[in-house]
Amino acid sequence: MLTEKPKAAQEHPSAGVHGATTPTEGNVAYFEGGYVPLADAKISVLTHSFMYGTAVFEGIRAYWNQEQGVLYGLKLREHMERIRRNAAMLFMNDLPAVDELVHIVVETVRRNGFREDAYVRPCVYKSGQSIGVRLHKLPHDFLVVALPFGNYIDTDSGVRVMTSTWRRNADDALPARGKIVGGYVNMAFQKTEAELNGFDEALVLTADGHASEASAANLFVVRDGILLTPPVTDDILEGVTRKAILELAEVLGIPHEIRSIDRSEIYVADEMFLCGTGVQLAPVTELDHRPIAGGAIGPVTKQLHEAYYAAVRGRDSRFAHWLTPIPSR
Repeated sequence: MLTEKPKAAQEHPSAGVHGATTPTEGNVAYFEGGYVPLADAKISVLTHSFMYGTAVFEGIRAYWNQEQGVLYGLKLREHMERIRRNAAMLFMNDLPAVDELVHIVVETVRRNGFREDAYVRPCVYKSGQSIGVRLHKLPHDFLVVALPFGNYIDTDSGVRVMTSTWRRNADDALPARGKIVGGYVNMAFQKTEAELNGFDEALVLTADGHASEASAANLFVVRDGILLTPPVTDDILEGVTRKAILELAEVLGIPHEIRSIDRSEIYVADEMFLCGTGVQLAPVTELDHRPIAGGAIGPVTKQLHEAYYAAVRGRDSRFAHWLTPIPSR
């Protein structure tokens, strides 16, 4: 990446249906303890994490502020704290401290010289080459990939959602809170079903029929002016962005409650939106062919939408603690 010219500045890059810009020869990754060209960051087909999905990952956004000429990493420390906790569930301990992991992420992004929005994918993975299903007595390693990235789904005009026939994997089967690589096959079934049926996203239910989340995003609904979101006990990812939305609601004085939500309750809700690192904050205008509040984007969603994007781009000093400025190379 050492000879790549800085990319043109942009906050909303044209990046294809799922956001990621095609990697170039100049991209840099952190791999096996060093910074290498992305093209050289390769594993064997016998790597345990490839064979069995035995890895955990994080998705992190970095937002380019054109006026300030600064790229802001969003909630880096929270993501690194979570990846260490989740890695421990898979018997992957002895990772670097949170501060060192944050430094590696920042340095990886810095070496890429982005002047546009970016997506960062840290991963802790079982690096041994072994046939056999287990979690113990296997080596592990840490990698970081960073790419330019636009919108994963429509964040402005609203998305259409269907209830998936595929249920969320239960915590006592494959913990959704863990961001375990193999578990995302469950989400892939849901997302593919939704898109092949003409929708943008899937609403996923728990085994007992409560609304859990979308295929790869947490959900919120609004009823009678109260912001609602499912509890972590309803097999959701303990979302970093979800916590950020709850913090925004607290600061903005929006009443909010964490409780189980029924599918039919969403049909009669006033508003609905999805949130997550990839999704960001995306209004939902329809569920199962039923318009949410007539298909309009409601006032609470609009207020949170504006506040969130101001915060992540460094335009609201009240949320400066969310951000880590990433130096240019």
